[in-house]
Amino acid sequence: MRNDGGERGFWLYDLRVETVLDGRTPVCRHIEGESFTVEGETLVFDAGTRVSMYAIAALLPLLPAKQRMTDPDDWMSTDAEIACPDPHCGGRFRITRLPDRRWFSHASTTGLPDARRAPYWQDGDST
Repeated sequence: MRNDGGERGFWLYDLRVETVLDGRTPVCRHIEGESFTVEGETLVFDAGTRVSMYAIAALLPLLPAKQRMTDPDDWMSTDAEIACPDPHCGGRFRITRLPDRRWFSHASTTGLPDARRAPYWQDGDST
């Protein structure tokens, strides 16, 4: 994909990941309403927010896919809740695409020596 200037790259949606219980009883430390955001490759936590490392491990493989544009009928577009990996726990994590998208140029995110330039967090390339 190319931006208006013809540069190759891609768009990523920002995400919000929120703990939801909906009356279920958690076994793990899950607090209803605690959340973090995903901005590009960065997980952003509010002060005092804590998330189980096991829950993060279950969520991580899905976050990059949820950030990308998908067909409206793809389950990745419609299914938003991920269960805690503990089968006895009632905790769930709701992943919501935020309206904000960020542009990342290929040249500022690749590791290929002949194609790269300054990393995106240093050159202000993402929007």
